[in-house]
Amino acid sequence: MTYFINPLPHSSSSSEGRVGVLLINLGTPEATDYFSVRRYLKEFLSDRRVVEMPPLLWQPILQSFVLTRRPFKTGKNYKRIWNRAENASPLRVYTERQAYELAARFEKESIPVGWAMRYGKPSIEEAVSQLMRQGCDRIISLPLYPQYSASTTATAQDQLFRYLMRLRRQPSIVTVPSFPDHPIFIKALAESVKKHLGTLDFKPQRLIISFHGVPEFFIKKGDPYQDECFRTAEALREELGLTEEQAPVTFQSRFGPTEWIKPYTAPFVQSLPQKGITKIAVITPGFMTDCIETLDEIGRELREEFLEVGGQDFAYIPCLNESEGTIDLLEALSRHALKAF
Repeated sequence: MTYFINPLPHSSSSSEGRVGVLLINLGTPEATDYFSVRRYLKEFLSDRRVVEMPPLLWQPILQSFVLTRRPFKTGKNYKRIWNRAENASPLRVYTERQAYELAARFEKESIPVGWAMRYGKPSIEEAVSQLMRQGCDRIISLPLYPQYSASTTATAQDQLFRYLMRLRRQPSIVTVPSFPDHPIFIKALAESVKKHLGTLDFKPQRLIISFHGVPEFFIKKGDPYQDECFRTAEALREELGLTEEQAPVTFQSRFGPTEWIKPYTAPFVQSLPQKGITKIAVITPGFMTDCIETLDEIGRELREEFLEVGGQDFAYIPCLNESEGTIDLLEALSRHALKAF
């Protein structure tokens, strides 16, 4: 599989160098079988940015309990959403498409676009190496996380610089910051909401804005993630003309025994039918691409839970994926970063 998109040939004898763009997403298993999922979860859950517990305490738990059981359940969940035509997870498929579409925008300038996963393949090392072999001595690193967290944006940059530390000759790097309320991002989200709601045969009483959660102590340590989620939600409400009551914020995907930021998505949604709210739509603007947390956790699990407690209609609004609004945003972010070189 191609890990980067190089729209025009490049001569290795060029003395001027070249700029490349690197899109970085979270990661995905290579397949849905036990061992593929286990390898992915081991790498992901061994990251000390993700699980901030001393390895001497966490690794025995991870190896003895989590990695012996969780791959079975996670693998089944991946099977439900797996893109069989591409034989890959949706996150991988959409990330690659985003890179191809962005490369088309830079075709005349001969700027190659690479894509990588923080966990799994293609690795950041592989993608950077490919860009450098194409003559890139300057690279724009663009993590695909609208809201900053140490457990997402920071760990992606950590991995990039770990690789650079091993190089004799390093490319110059510009890192793109988070973009929680970037006008193009918010406009794309609003247009997606309007378009999708226009296809429904019911009118939602609430638009639930669900973000991936993080432990509360992340925020207490200074992680700006929660504030940036609120910035996204506030800007989206303003664009759509909705109130906080009409479009509340919740947080999903809690893992482990610690307290995470609230309100939790599932309990909040399950409480709505008791209040007469039986028709809802859910959007997940913390994700640039659909993945297991959006398609299975929200699109399947949350839907079933809502209907079981008296809900009547449930709609999941897809992520921006490879939409024109997404590529507009990635191009704008990349072109702004180009000014630093």
